Parts: sequence; structure tokens; C-alpha cells
Amino acid sequence: MLTPEQLAAANKAGLDALVELTRKSFEGIEKLVELNLRTMRGTIGDSLSPNTAGRMPAMAETAGAYSRELCEIALGTQKEVQRLVHAQLAAAQQTILVMVDTAVKNTPEASDSTEMVRTAVSAANAAMERVQQAARQAVDRTGAQVDAIVQPPAPPKTPARSEAVGP
Repeated sequence: MLTPEQLAAANKAGLDALVELTRKSFEGIEKLVELNLRTMRGTIGDSLSPNTAGRMPAMAETAGAYSRELCEIALGTQKEVQRLVHAQLAAAQQTILVMVDTAVKNTPEASDSTEMVRTAVSAANAAMERVQQAARQAVDRTGAQVDAIVQPPAPPKTPARSEAVGP
């Protein structure tokens, strides 16, 4: 069993993790609001331009830049949240292992059942690691796909014109 001090420390660590998670989430929201304000200001400024023919490429460039930065904010926030959740899960797993070890020490005659619990906890930890690894790979793949989608298009190459004049 956990002592009251250990329980209080675990609760404090959980609360600290929640506060940090909330802070990171608000940082992502703040970046998103700043991006939206910058984009709106730029769009309003561009719309007041008398050169209507030049607006379309500028608008396309603005949309591409907005999409790239939006994806960067989303992926950055997601990675921070994932890091915090991973750290919290690791701490929870450690607490569970301490509880199992304490139970084993306090009840030596029930070593078979405690060994089963320890094995189950180890299997759960291994499964959690595999799930987290798969999630990290999915985030990485999604980030690569988003980068490929929002990359600015290469300027079109103009074919060389033939100087020959037809008959």
C-alpha cells in the first residue's frame, strides 16, 4: 500500500501534469489566434490593394502559408501533449509497480498471485509502449503527409519557344 505521503505526492504530480497539459493547450490556442489575426490583417490589407490582377497569386500564397503554419501549430501542440501524457503514464506505471512490490513484500505466502499481478502489469506496460510507439509513428506519418500537401507549388516551367516559323 502507498503511504499517505506517497499518495499526496502522486496526487500532486497528477495535478501538476494537468496544469502543464492545460498550459500547453492554451499556448497552442494562443498561437492559433495570433495566426488568424495576422492572416486577417494581411487579407484585409491585400483586399484594399487596387491591383486586382495581382491579388490571386498573393491570396494563394497566403492560404498556403496559413495552412503550413496551422499544421505546424497543431502538430507541435500534439507532440507536446503526447510528451506530457507519456510522462504521466510512465509515472503511473511506476506507482503501480511500487504498489505491487509493496504487496509482494507484505504477503510472501501469496507469491503466486502477486507474481501473476506483476506479470499482468508488465504485459500491460509492454502493450502501452507498443500503442504509444504506433501513435508516434502515426503522428510522424501524418506530419509528413501534411507537409507534402501544404508545400508551396513549384513555379511552372515555361517551355522554350521555338524560333522556327511555320509555312
